[in-house]
Amino acid sequence: MTRDTPYAMVRQADATDRQAVSDILTEAFMDDPVACWLFPASGTRGRLQSHFYDHLLDRSAAEAYLGGHGEAASVWLALAAGQAPDEERPNAPDVDQHSIFGENSVRLRTLGRALAERHPRREPHLYLSCMGVVGGRQGAGLGSAMLRHRLERADADGLAAYLEASSPRSRALYLRYGFADLGEPVRVADSPLLWPLWRQPRR
Repeated sequence: MTRDTPYAMVRQADATDRQAVSDILTEAFMDDPVACWLFPASGTRGRLQSHFYDHLLDRSAAEAYLGGHGEAASVWLALAAGQAPDEERPNAPDVDQHSIFGENSVRLRTLGRALAERHPRREPHLYLSCMGVVGGRQGAGLGSAMLRHRLERADADGLAAYLEASSPRSRALYLRYGFADLGEPVRVADSPLLWPLWRQPRR
């Protein structure tokens, strides 16, 4: 495999990459249907998304990855059996969601509860909380490279993986990499559909 393939340019992010991860995901999801539903005001969406990703990266189970030349990012949570993905962040102060997200906090809580109810907890697994590629590089293979990079290690470790796809296009990508629908799509009120997907490790 040559050095310049997308797969070869995936690496695990460290603390110095935190802002880059947040910025990439914010840009990648600026027009995502779920992000637009959660944060309908376009003028504040980027700032609120950035806060959301900061809280996600604070979690002790979080693993962040970068792909390409700062063009793709993903955040996985390595969860033990019975562990909830929205557990408290042990090293971060308590934060009042409303003080940060304002009226959008109601939608965040409502959707978060609905997704938590569907999240499997029977066995240890990886949870792909989010993965995004900046607009100009979508379709260039970076998303596939990011998936292969982490799923190959998951397979070697015998770990299953779980995610919620936020669009038909992303769902189609995940289905190609061994994920399968886990029940019906999730929707709260007038939100877009989210598709829970589960993947057994490949031996």
